[in-house]
Amino acid sequence: MTRAKLRKSTTLSRTLITTFAMSALLAIPIMAAADTVLIETPQGNIEIELLKEDAPKTVENFLRYIDSGKYTKSFIHISEPGNKLQGGGFTFNGSNSFFIFTFDPIEDENNIPNTRGTVAMAKSNGAPDSATSQWFINLADNSNSNDNTVFGRVIGNGMAVADAIGQLTVIPFVKHPKLPVIDYTIDDFNNGKFITEANLVMTAVSTDAVAPAPDNFVMNAGLNDAWYNPLTDGQGFFITVFPELHKVTLAWFTYDTSLPPVDASADLGSPGHRWLTALGDIDGDTAVLNITIASGGLFDTATDVQAVQYIDDGTITLSFSDCNSGMVEYDIPSINRQGSVPIERVADDNAVLCEALLGE
Repeated sequence: MTRAKLRKSTTLSRTLITTFAMSALLAIPIMAAADTVLIETPQGNIEIELLKEDAPKTVENFLRYIDSGKYTKSFIHISEPGNKLQGGGFTFNGSNSFFIFTFDPIEDENNIPNTRGTVAMAKSNGAPDSATSQWFINLADNSNSNDNTVFGRVIGNGMAVADAIGQLTVIPFVKHPKLPVIDYTIDDFNNGKFITEANLVMTAVSTDAVAPAPDNFVMNAGLNDAWYNPLTDGQGFFITVFPELHKVTLAWFTYDTSLPPVDASADLGSPGHRWLTALGDIDGDTAVLNITIASGGLFDTATDVQAVQYIDDGTITLSFSDCNSGMVEYDIPSINRQGSVPIERVADDNAVLCEALLGE
Protein backbone atom coordinates (compact mmCIF):
# COMPACT_ATOMS: atom_id res chain seq x y z
CA MET A 1 0.00 0.00 0.00
CA THR A 2 1.35 3.44 -0.91
CA ARG A 3 1.85 6.13 1.69
CA ALA A 4 -0.97 8.20 0.16
CA LYS A 5 -3.37 5.27 0.35
CA LEU A 6 -2.18 4.50 3.90
CA ARG A 7 -2.81 8.10 5.03
CA LYS A 8 -6.22 8.06 3.33
CA SER A 9 -7.09 4.74 4.99
CA THR A 10 -5.93 5.98 8.40
CA THR A 11 -7.91 9.21 8.04
CA LEU A 12 -11.03 7.26 7.04
CA SER A 13 -10.62 4.93 10.03
CA ARG A 14 -10.29 7.88 12.43
CA THR A 15 -13.36 9.49 10.88
CA LEU A 16 -15.39 6.29 11.28
CA ILE A 17 -14.20 5.87 14.89
CA THR A 18 -15.07 9.49 15.72
CA THR A 19 -18.48 9.18 14.04
CA PHE A 20 -19.22 5.94 15.90
CA ALA A 21 -18.16 7.47 19.21
CA MET A 22 -20.36 10.52 18.69
CA SER A 23 -23.31 8.31 17.72
CA ALA A 24 -22.82 6.23 20.84
CA LEU A 25 -22.59 9.35 22.96
CA LEU A 26 -25.81 10.72 21.52
CA ALA A 27 -27.54 7.43 22.29
CA ILE A 28 -26.77 7.79 26.02
CA PRO A 29 -29.39 9.81 27.99
CA ILE A 30 -27.92 13.07 29.24
CA MET A 31 -28.22 13.42 33.01
CA ALA A 32 -30.02 16.43 34.37
CA ALA A 33 -27.45 19.01 35.43
CA ALA A 34 -29.48 19.90 38.49
CA ASP A 35 -28.37 21.48 41.74
CA THR A 36 -31.69 20.77 43.47
CA VAL A 37 -34.43 18.17 43.28
CA LEU A 38 -38.10 18.69 44.08
CA ILE A 39 -40.19 15.99 45.78
CA GLU A 40 -43.89 16.86 45.61
CA THR A 41 -46.12 15.14 48.16
CA PRO A 42 -49.74 15.52 49.35
CA GLN A 43 -48.37 17.17 52.50
CA GLY A 44 -46.32 19.77 50.58
CA ASN A 45 -43.08 20.05 48.66
CA ILE A 46 -39.63 18.98 49.81
CA GLU A 47 -36.66 20.61 48.07
CA ILE A 48 -33.29 18.87 48.22
CA GLU A 49 -29.91 20.44 47.60
CA LEU A 50 -27.66 17.92 45.85
CA LEU A 51 -24.16 17.54 47.30
CA LYS A 52 -22.33 16.88 44.05
CA GLU A 53 -18.82 17.48 45.33
CA ASP A 54 -19.20 15.20 48.35
CA ALA A 55 -21.05 12.31 46.65
CA PRO A 56 -20.77 12.72 42.85
CA LYS A 57 -21.50 9.07 41.95
CA THR A 58 -24.48 8.89 44.29
CA VAL A 59 -25.94 12.13 42.94
CA GLU A 60 -25.46 10.88 39.36
CA ASN A 61 -27.24 7.64 40.30
CA PHE A 62 -30.18 9.52 41.87
CA LEU A 63 -30.55 11.76 38.81
CA ARG A 64 -30.41 8.72 36.56
CA TYR A 65 -33.48 7.27 38.28
CA ILE A 66 -35.27 10.62 37.92
CA ASP A 67 -34.39 11.01 34.24
CA SER A 68 -35.41 7.43 33.46
CA GLY A 69 -38.87 7.99 34.95
CA LYS A 70 -38.48 5.13 37.40
CA TYR A 71 -39.72 7.29 40.28
CA THR A 72 -43.02 8.00 38.50
CA LYS A 73 -45.95 7.06 40.78
CA SER A 74 -43.55 6.23 43.62
CA PHE A 75 -44.49 6.73 47.27
CA ILE A 76 -43.09 6.87 50.80
CA HIS A 77 -43.21 3.23 51.87
CA ILE A 78 -41.40 3.47 55.23
CA SER A 79 -42.05 5.88 58.07
CA GLU A 80 -40.17 5.59 61.33
CA PRO A 81 -41.47 8.59 63.33
CA GLY A 82 -38.64 10.58 64.82
CA ASN A 83 -36.11 8.63 62.75
CA LYS A 84 -36.55 8.57 58.97
CA LEU A 85 -38.81 8.53 55.89
CA GLN A 86 -37.95 6.25 52.99
CA GLY A 87 -39.08 6.18 49.36
CA GLY A 88 -37.88 5.28 45.88
CA GLY A 89 -38.52 1.56 46.22
CA PHE A 90 -42.04 1.03 44.90
CA THR A 91 -44.62 2.44 42.51
CA PHE A 92 -48.42 2.27 42.80
CA ASN A 93 -50.73 1.62 39.86
CA GLY A 94 -54.06 2.36 41.55
CA SER A 95 -54.61 -1.01 43.18
CA ASN A 96 -51.24 -2.54 43.95
CA SER A 97 -47.58 -1.69 44.49
CA PHE A 98 -44.62 -2.91 42.47
CA PHE A 99 -40.86 -2.95 42.97
CA ILE A 100 -38.91 -0.38 40.99
CA PHE A 101 -36.56 -2.17 38.59
CA THR A 102 -33.13 -0.95 39.60
CA PHE A 103 -29.84 -0.22 37.92
CA ASP A 104 -26.63 -1.81 39.19
CA PRO A 105 -25.71 -0.97 42.81
CA ILE A 106 -23.27 1.87 43.41
CA GLU A 107 -20.22 2.06 45.63
CA ASP A 108 -20.35 3.90 48.94
CA GLU A 109 -19.23 7.52 49.28
CA ASN A 110 -19.35 8.07 53.02
CA ASN A 111 -18.22 11.66 53.44
CA ILE A 112 -21.08 13.30 55.40
CA PRO A 113 -22.77 12.13 58.63
CA ASN A 114 -26.47 11.27 58.60
CA THR A 115 -27.65 14.26 60.63
CA ARG A 116 -31.22 15.55 60.71
CA GLY A 117 -32.30 16.97 57.36
CA THR A 118 -29.80 15.03 55.27
CA VAL A 119 -30.87 12.69 52.46
CA ALA A 120 -29.09 9.37 51.95
CA MET A 121 -29.28 6.21 49.85
CA ALA A 122 -30.58 3.07 51.55
CA LYS A 123 -28.46 -0.06 51.48
CA SER A 124 -29.62 -3.65 51.10
CA ASN A 125 -29.50 -5.07 54.65
CA GLY A 126 -26.65 -2.67 55.39
CA ALA A 127 -24.31 -4.36 52.92
CA PRO A 128 -21.50 -2.17 51.53
CA ASP A 129 -21.82 -0.88 47.95
CA SER A 130 -25.44 -2.08 47.69
CA ALA A 131 -27.46 1.16 47.29
CA THR A 132 -29.73 1.35 44.25
CA SER A 133 -32.95 3.39 44.01
CA GLN A 134 -34.20 3.79 47.58
CA TRP A 135 -33.51 7.05 49.40
CA PHE A 136 -34.42 8.33 52.84
CA ILE A 137 -34.66 11.58 54.79
CA ASN A 138 -33.17 11.67 58.28
CA LEU A 139 -35.75 13.07 60.70
CA ALA A 140 -33.23 12.88 63.54
CA ASP A 141 -29.48 12.82 64.09
CA ASN A 142 -28.58 9.32 62.91
CA SER A 143 -24.87 9.98 62.50
CA ASN A 144 -23.95 7.33 65.09
CA SER A 145 -26.27 4.60 63.86
CA ASN A 146 -25.52 4.16 60.14
CA ASP A 147 -23.02 4.86 57.40
CA ASN A 148 -25.38 5.32 54.46
CA THR A 149 -24.11 7.73 51.83
CA VAL A 150 -25.54 11.22 52.22
CA PHE A 151 -26.01 12.90 48.84
CA GLY A 152 -28.41 15.74 49.62
CA ARG A 153 -29.76 18.12 52.21
CA VAL A 154 -33.36 19.29 52.70
CA ILE A 155 -33.61 23.07 52.32
CA GLY A 156 -36.28 25.74 52.71
CA ASN A 157 -39.38 24.59 54.58
CA GLY A 158 -38.95 20.99 53.49
CA MET A 159 -38.31 19.55 56.94
CA ALA A 160 -41.69 20.84 58.14
CA VAL A 161 -43.27 18.76 55.38
CA ALA A 162 -41.08 15.76 56.25
CA ASP A 163 -42.02 16.09 59.93
CA ALA A 164 -45.70 16.27 58.98
CA ILE A 165 -45.38 13.03 57.01
CA GLY A 166 -43.61 11.53 60.01
CA GLN A 167 -46.68 12.29 62.13
CA LEU A 168 -49.07 10.34 59.89
CA THR A 169 -50.61 7.04 60.95
CA VAL A 170 -48.38 4.06 60.19
CA ILE A 171 -50.05 0.82 59.02
CA PRO A 172 -48.44 -2.67 59.28
CA PHE A 173 -49.27 -3.50 55.67
CA VAL A 174 -48.14 -6.91 54.45
CA LYS A 175 -45.64 -5.72 51.84
CA HIS A 176 -44.96 -2.45 53.68
CA PRO A 177 -44.98 -2.98 57.48
CA LYS A 178 -44.18 0.69 58.21
CA LEU A 179 -46.48 2.35 55.67
CA PRO A 180 -47.59 5.97 56.37
CA VAL A 181 -51.18 6.62 55.30
CA ILE A 182 -53.53 9.59 54.85
CA ASP A 183 -57.19 9.54 55.95
CA TYR A 184 -56.89 5.85 56.78
CA THR A 185 -57.01 4.27 60.22
CA ILE A 186 -56.01 1.08 61.97
CA ASP A 187 -59.71 0.19 62.09
CA ASP A 188 -59.90 0.63 58.29
CA PHE A 189 -56.95 -1.73 57.97
CA ASN A 190 -58.40 -4.30 60.37
CA ASN A 191 -61.72 -4.20 58.52
CA GLY A 192 -60.01 -4.89 55.19
CA LYS A 193 -60.63 -1.51 53.59
CA PHE A 194 -58.62 -1.13 50.39
CA ILE A 195 -55.81 1.42 50.31
CA THR A 196 -56.00 3.80 47.35
CA GLU A 197 -53.55 6.27 45.88
CA ALA A 198 -55.26 9.01 47.91
CA ASN A 199 -54.25 7.19 51.09
CA LEU A 200 -50.55 7.05 50.18
CA VAL A 201 -47.83 9.68 50.39
CA MET A 202 -47.23 9.74 46.65
CA THR A 203 -43.99 11.40 45.52
CA ALA A 204 -43.40 13.19 42.24
CA VAL A 205 -39.60 13.44 42.05
CA SER A 206 -38.20 15.89 39.50
CA THR A 207 -35.49 18.44 38.82
CA ASP A 208 -38.08 21.22 38.52
CA ALA A 209 -36.95 24.44 40.16
CA VAL A 210 -38.70 25.81 43.21
CA ALA A 211 -39.80 29.41 42.95
CA PRO A 212 -37.54 31.46 45.24
CA ALA A 213 -39.13 33.13 48.23
CA PRO A 214 -39.31 36.92 48.20
CA ASP A 215 -36.01 38.33 49.41
CA ASN A 216 -37.44 41.60 50.67
CA PHE A 217 -39.92 40.33 53.25
CA VAL A 218 -39.50 41.93 56.66
CA MET A 219 -41.44 40.92 59.74
CA ASN A 220 -43.90 43.64 60.70
CA ALA A 221 -46.87 44.34 63.00
CA GLY A 222 -49.24 42.85 60.43
CA LEU A 223 -48.07 39.43 61.63
CA ASN A 224 -49.55 40.09 65.09
CA ASP A 225 -52.14 37.35 65.22
CA ALA A 226 -53.11 33.89 66.37
CA TRP A 227 -51.53 31.19 64.20
CA TYR A 228 -51.98 27.42 64.07
CA ASN A 229 -50.56 24.26 62.59
CA PRO A 230 -52.94 23.16 59.78
CA LEU A 231 -51.56 19.62 59.77
CA THR A 232 -52.31 18.70 63.38
CA ASP A 233 -54.94 19.52 66.01
CA GLY A 234 -54.45 20.90 69.47
CA GLN A 235 -51.75 23.56 69.24
CA GLY A 236 -51.34 27.16 68.20
CA PHE A 237 -49.20 30.26 68.50
CA PHE A 238 -49.66 33.89 69.50
CA ILE A 239 -47.15 36.15 67.77
CA THR A 240 -46.49 39.81 68.53
CA VAL A 241 -43.97 41.89 66.60
CA PHE A 242 -42.46 45.07 68.05
CA PRO A 243 -40.90 46.79 64.99
CA GLU A 244 -39.38 49.73 66.85
CA LEU A 245 -37.65 47.40 69.29
CA HIS A 246 -36.77 44.89 66.54
CA LYS A 247 -38.20 42.20 68.79
CA VAL A 248 -40.82 39.48 68.43
CA THR A 249 -42.52 37.33 71.06
CA LEU A 250 -44.14 33.96 70.56
CA ALA A 251 -46.38 31.95 72.88
CA TRP A 252 -46.84 28.28 71.97
CA PHE A 253 -49.97 26.85 73.56
CA THR A 254 -52.34 23.91 73.49
CA TYR A 255 -56.09 24.24 73.64
CA ASP A 256 -57.04 21.07 75.44
CA THR A 257 -60.57 21.08 76.82
CA SER A 258 -59.51 19.90 80.28
CA LEU A 259 -56.44 19.90 82.49
CA PRO A 260 -54.69 16.62 83.32
CA PRO A 261 -55.11 15.04 86.76
CA VAL A 262 -53.00 16.39 89.59
CA ASP A 263 -50.80 13.30 89.72
CA ALA A 264 -50.06 13.31 85.99
CA SER A 265 -46.45 13.44 84.82
CA ALA A 266 -45.05 15.76 82.14
CA ASP A 267 -41.93 15.87 79.98
CA LEU A 268 -41.76 19.65 80.05
CA GLY A 269 -42.77 21.83 83.00
CA SER A 270 -45.60 20.87 85.33
CA PRO A 271 -48.54 18.69 84.16
CA GLY A 272 -50.82 21.72 84.09
CA HIS A 273 -48.34 23.78 82.11
CA ARG A 274 -49.85 24.83 78.80
CA TRP A 275 -47.47 27.47 77.43
CA LEU A 276 -43.99 28.01 76.09
CA THR A 277 -42.93 31.62 75.60
CA ALA A 278 -40.01 32.91 73.58
CA LEU A 279 -38.44 36.29 72.80
CA GLY A 280 -35.86 37.25 70.19
CA ASP A 281 -34.47 39.78 67.73
CA ILE A 282 -35.86 40.31 64.23
CA ASP A 283 -33.54 39.86 61.25
CA GLY A 284 -35.56 40.51 58.10
CA ASP A 285 -37.96 37.60 57.64
CA THR A 286 -36.46 35.55 60.49
CA ALA A 287 -36.04 35.72 64.26
CA VAL A 288 -34.22 33.40 66.62
CA LEU A 289 -36.08 33.33 69.95
CA ASN A 290 -34.93 32.07 73.33
CA ILE A 291 -37.49 29.79 75.00
CA THR A 292 -38.42 30.55 78.60
CA ILE A 293 -40.41 28.18 80.81
CA ALA A 294 -42.12 29.93 83.71
CA SER A 295 -43.60 28.14 86.73
CA GLY A 296 -45.17 29.17 89.99
CA GLY A 297 -47.90 31.67 90.77
CA LEU A 298 -51.64 31.68 90.11
CA PHE A 299 -53.93 34.07 88.27
CA ASP A 300 -55.72 36.60 90.51
CA THR A 301 -53.53 35.61 93.44
CA ALA A 302 -50.79 37.69 95.01
CA THR A 303 -47.52 35.91 94.41
CA ASP A 304 -44.09 36.30 95.90
CA VAL A 305 -41.80 37.24 93.02
CA GLN A 306 -39.23 34.79 94.34
CA ALA A 307 -41.75 31.95 93.93
CA VAL A 308 -41.90 32.37 90.17
CA GLN A 309 -39.17 30.54 88.31
CA TYR A 310 -37.94 31.25 84.79
CA ILE A 311 -35.84 28.63 83.02
CA ASP A 312 -34.21 29.10 79.62
CA ASP A 313 -34.69 25.97 77.55
CA GLY A 314 -33.65 26.03 73.91
CA THR A 315 -34.56 28.15 70.93
CA ILE A 316 -37.30 28.72 68.39
CA THR A 317 -36.53 30.01 64.90
CA LEU A 318 -39.52 31.87 63.48
CA SER A 319 -39.55 32.67 59.76
CA PHE A 320 -42.03 33.99 57.19
CA SER A 321 -42.03 33.79 53.40
CA ASP A 322 -45.17 35.96 53.08
CA CYS A 323 -47.97 37.51 55.14
CA ASN A 324 -50.01 34.33 55.44
CA SER A 325 -47.65 31.47 56.19
CA GLY A 326 -44.61 30.86 58.33
CA MET A 327 -42.48 28.27 60.02
CA VAL A 328 -41.64 27.47 63.65
CA GLU A 329 -38.46 25.41 64.08
CA TYR A 330 -37.72 24.38 67.65
CA ASP A 331 -34.92 22.82 69.66
CA ILE A 332 -35.72 21.98 73.29
CA PRO A 333 -32.67 20.27 74.87
CA SER A 334 -34.31 19.33 78.19
CA ILE A 335 -36.61 16.84 76.45
CA ASN A 336 -34.38 16.23 73.41
CA ARG A 337 -37.07 17.44 71.01
CA GLN A 338 -36.37 19.10 67.68
CA GLY A 339 -38.72 19.70 64.79
CA SER A 340 -40.55 22.08 62.48
CA VAL A 341 -44.15 23.28 62.49
CA PRO A 342 -45.75 25.09 59.52
CA ILE A 343 -48.15 27.81 60.62
CA GLU A 344 -51.06 29.70 59.07
CA ARG A 345 -53.31 32.47 60.34
CA VAL A 346 -56.38 31.58 62.38
CA ALA A 347 -58.08 34.71 60.99
CA ASP A 348 -57.16 37.08 58.18
CA ASP A 349 -57.71 40.29 60.16
CA ASN A 350 -54.14 41.59 59.91
CA ALA A 351 -53.17 40.20 56.52
CA VAL A 352 -54.07 43.44 54.72
CA LEU A 353 -52.09 45.45 57.26
CA CYS A 354 -49.08 43.19 56.71
CA GLU A 355 -49.21 43.68 52.94
CA ALA A 356 -49.58 47.44 53.37
CA LEU A 357 -46.58 47.67 55.69
CA LEU A 358 -44.47 45.73 53.20
CA GLY A 359 -45.28 48.32 50.57
CA GLU A 360 -44.09 51.27 52.66
